Amino acid sequence: MNKTVVLIPARGESKRLPNKNILPLGGIPLLAHSIRYAQANCSFIDSIYVTTDNQEIKKVALEFGAQVIDRPQNLSGDFEPTISSLQHALSVLDTNFENVILLQPTNPLRPENLLIDCFEKFKNTNCQSLFTVSPNHTKLGKLVGEKFEPFNYEIGQRSQDLETLYFENGLLYIVKAATIKQGKIITEDAFPYVVNHLFAKVDIDTQDDFDFAEYLYSKIKK
Repeated sequence: MNKTVVLIPARGESKRLPNKNILPLGGIPLLAHSIRYAQANCSFIDSIYVTTDNQEIKKVALEFGAQVIDRPQNLSGDFEPTISSLQHALSVLDTNFENVILLQPTNPLRPENLLIDCFEKFKNTNCQSLFTVSPNHTKLGKLVGEKFEPFNYEIGQRSQDLETLYFENGLLYIVKAATIKQGKIITEDAFPYVVNHLFAKVDIDTQDDFDFAEYLYSKIKK
């Protein structure tokens, strides 16, 4: 039987927004939104783990029904990539999982059926990984000295005539466990699952990001 684990990396240090992973959003800690989202899809998920270096985060994770992996301090720095925490998590788990679902606590709002739809696509495409993307219709460019150089359009071009670009929105990732052990989350054959939803614009790093998430969450509840 194929086994699937959800891994939620949540370290304690956050420079721009202190303690962001346990700040209350809609009455529950930010981290808890991802735990509950995973629990709502338990029909194809075998285990839910939070990997953290922080005791307060550990307490919240256990309170909301997740299991916890104690992450070493040397894998919890500002510049430590997510892949290292996932590799560590798989190395300490007794069960040999085949699939890993990565949910980032900083993306707390997700369309209700997104995970089950993505998991079905992942199974049916035989790819090593899947990640969510969203369309971007912004006129982009770069500054070279004091000159603006358009990147994806020509000056005077209408926005509706732009070629659609996509951005990695961070809502969720599904990866073969063997691929993570090899040091990758997004592989060359990764399937880009398109999500055209306002939730895709929520990625909490600053207070403004958090305020935007609170606004959207309050609109949902109403």
